[in-house]
Amino acid sequence: MKINILTIFPEIFDGWKNTGMIKQALDRNLVEINVIDIRDYTTNKHKKVDDYPYGGFDGMLMQVQPLDDAILANNLENTHVIFPSPKGEVLKQSVLEQLATKDEITLVAGRYEGVDQRFIDMHVDQMISVGDYILTGGELPIATILDGLIRLIPGVLNNDTSNVYESFHNNLLEFPQYTRPAEYKGLKVPEVLVNGNHKLIEEWCREQQISETKKYRPDLLDENKE
Repeated sequence: MKINILTIFPEIFDGWKNTGMIKQALDRNLVEINVIDIRDYTTNKHKKVDDYPYGGFDGMLMQVQPLDDAILANNLENTHVIFPSPKGEVLKQSVLEQLATKDEITLVAGRYEGVDQRFIDMHVDQMISVGDYILTGGELPIATILDGLIRLIPGVLNNDTSNVYESFHNNLLEFPQYTRPAEYKGLKVPEVLVNGNHKLIEEWCREQQISETKKYRPDLLDENKE
């Protein structure tokens, strides 16, 4: 998969790309990440990419010209363009699974009070919200989207079946997990997990997923009924 990121702060992604799972995916050529500095495409001699909004509203807006030229100069107009926004559909595992089927995506990080609507009308295919709160820019939402997405690419995780048991697969939360020691301060690992009977372990996992979901996120079970 090829991933393009448009931002005015490309350095934000330097450490992110060189850490953990993301770095491993890049080193193994399972994903390509191209970070593009929007300021490189402004016609303003001071590298300015924002201006006052029409209508006399507060704040500044990112201008359409640098964003449009960044898309066109890098031949990204035919890629799937994503803009993180509170207006978008809420990020869920099903959204990530759908994105994982694409060969190339482009994510655009807004700043200030947002971007000129004309850029959205011209280029944006999908808006995604990471929650009902306000951030100063789109870089962290992009990192969140990509962290969840890249781990779905075949070969990125050492065990591709691990996704099946994680939270939100089939709208269920993950079951409780344990590691050594088998007993700590009187708290024991459930016997079923140490007896080696894989069928009973699978049944226990399913029961625990349903139980955890009922306890912490009953709304997910309601979605399963729809």
